[in-house]
Amino acid sequence: MIQTRPAEECELDIVALGEVMLRLDPGEGRVRTARRFEAWEGGGEYNVARGMRKVFGLRAGVVTALADNEVGRLVENLILQGGVDTSLIHWEKYDGIGRTTRNGLNFTERGFGVRGAVGVSDRAHTAISQLAPGTVDWDDLFGRRGVRWLHTGGIFAGLSERSAAVAEEAMAAAHQHGTIVSFDLNYRPSLWAGIGGTEYARDVNTRLAAHVDVMIGNEEDFTAALGFGVEHVDENLRNLPIDSFAAMVGTVAEKMPWLSAVATTLRTVHTASDNDWRAIAWSPETGVLSSVARDHLDIYDRVGGGDGFASGLVYGLLQGEPLQQCLELGAAHGALAMTTPGDTSMASREEVYALASGGNARVRR
Repeated sequence: MIQTRPAEECELDIVALGEVMLRLDPGEGRVRTARRFEAWEGGGEYNVARGMRKVFGLRAGVVTALADNEVGRLVENLILQGGVDTSLIHWEKYDGIGRTTRNGLNFTERGFGVRGAVGVSDRAHTAISQLAPGTVDWDDLFGRRGVRWLHTGGIFAGLSERSAAVAEEAMAAAHQHGTIVSFDLNYRPSLWAGIGGTEYARDVNTRLAAHVDVMIGNEEDFTAALGFGVEHVDENLRNLPIDSFAAMVGTVAEKMPWLSAVATTLRTVHTASDNDWRAIAWSPETGVLSSVARDHLDIYDRVGGGDGFASGLVYGLLQGEPLQQCLELGAAHGALAMTTPGDTSMASREEVYALASGGNARVRR
């Protein structure tokens, strides 16, 4: 059981550290032919905190930075609609054209059938990528104000060398004040390609892993971002996905014995709108556990499914639930998050618990 700080000692249950971008969504169409886009906010780390607040009702904040212009204020407005504390946003002076600092944009197609989802990020030189170590008073945040859980990940760490240093600074300070740290590897090849590729990603993520309590990812994440995964499993396990992933998680636990829990989603993509979906988790007390399998899950918008999983998992851990229940909550929330558009979840806590308990899609009146 993960021991968290008492809620009454802390102002916030969870803080996310990462970039919040403006997602421009062409709906059922293509970016290349769109004439209109719907705007959402989203970010791998932020989505977890937003889910904790909007879906599960806990107190959430985000440490990020935005260029102080109309786009930045739109992102702030969207964050406020999600109920996430914006007092930790660092506002950077805008120079008029974004030469020195700007806000990140993410054009994302949902995909359908044989046409896969497509993401086109426009996020170089963003305000958060330039946030420097020493800018945030972590001792004030984790000490005086108090935070029970810090969530960050490989997307933020891959934005720049500064981002990796800020992440390490934040994670170390969190531990000094008894705050639990989760880290979602969230490997994105495009983020690391221009700064050293996979080898650099492994160096950074391995260094940051020393400060992690709960490690989250998928098979590609563990293999690419940490350098070990299913390729280290016996050949006779390669056609047995659950056993292969279980062995992979066991490898992670062996290499990083300080981890309190490891969790991963398992996704088989039949088409963009038809995926098999489940998750597994490990702790020293329980060994490897598996969630309910949801084969041929209908997908409306797959972006944010993994973040939804992380949000449900962390919520369960903060509530002191057994790891099996935490796993079911995460898998159910991730599944629900993929039934609606946008990066962020539109589910309710009641829907998550109902699905995690074996509920179905029958109409409720």
